[in-house]
Amino acid sequence: MKIAMKSFVSIATVTSLLLLTGCGDSKVNDSKDTSKVESSTSQYVLKFSHVVSPNTPKGKAANFFEKRLEELSEGKIDVQVYPSSQLYKDNAVLKALTLNSVQMAAPSFSKFGKIVPQLALFDLPFLFNDMGHLHRVQDSQVGDKLKDMINAKGYVALNFWDNHFKQLSSSKKPLINPEDAAGQKFRIMSSKVLEEQFHALDANPQMMPFSEVYSGLQQGVIDAAENPISNIYTKKFHEVQKYLTISNHGYLGYLVVMSKKFWETLPEDLQKDVVQAMNEATQQERIWAQELNDEQFALIKDYAKSTGKLEIFKLTPEQRAAWKKAVSKIYPKFYDDNLIGEDLINGALNTK
Repeated sequence: MKIAMKSFVSIATVTSLLLLTGCGDSKVNDSKDTSKVESSTSQYVLKFSHVVSPNTPKGKAANFFEKRLEELSEGKIDVQVYPSSQLYKDNAVLKALTLNSVQMAAPSFSKFGKIVPQLALFDLPFLFNDMGHLHRVQDSQVGDKLKDMINAKGYVALNFWDNHFKQLSSSKKPLINPEDAAGQKFRIMSSKVLEEQFHALDANPQMMPFSEVYSGLQQGVIDAAENPISNIYTKKFHEVQKYLTISNHGYLGYLVVMSKKFWETLPEDLQKDVVQAMNEATQQERIWAQELNDEQFALIKDYAKSTGKLEIFKLTPEQRAAWKKAVSKIYPKFYDDNLIGEDLINGALNTK
């Protein structure tokens, strides 16, 4: 499949990243630094830590990045990918990046919540029309502003990678119109946006660890949930829910970040190689994420057809407009720049 490549890191962003080279002391703590040369042929070692298996979109994109950067740098950078939390879990990797104990990671947006709460932009319901619109926002000044906020916290933000859109599921009643959510107990992860989202629908948001969601749905502790197709299928949530609505109302993704200390050790030509390899890996990750979403949704539909235990609905444009009208009233609650910011919200809405 031939895809026209585009630059995901804008010229302004590249410039700001390159300027980081001149900021601060480029020396690293040798007791913590793991980027020192470990082979006679490479000048730099880049350890890429992530928490998923190699055959996932994120895992495959990390491996693609490894091969491509080693090609572009002509072996000067030795990329070593560590999947499945072999080095760090996401809740520890951000600190490891600041110490240069690891040089790259791709945590979910939620892991940045305390340092850059503005990433909750992607939690806002029905903000994005479709995946194309979402990607245009990420590749626009809105995405650059979010990356700059991460950079200001001592990291180098490279690109956004997809999980996918979230869908609604329930055991109580089909979720077709906004009023159908009223009174239902929805599992949410910790998020002010998600709390407000379900309060706007007169539903009851219930914070619950992800590991407890299956049993919570099975036992009726919660009635409903929101998840991307990958979570629904791999965790078998579709087997303990009666109704699934393809709503595409919110988004889950990852932000690929690099250790600032490591970035500053790289000469400008190798920094440009990193940016190019990351842009190409991002294009591939988006393709693989869509393919996996489609494959797993097909399997869920097969389950529904063969068992008769699950009904699947897809919101019509009119139904989607009704949901958006019901929940978009929460947007102004996050206009404060310390929450998300009106400029970011309007920037996303106005991106064509």
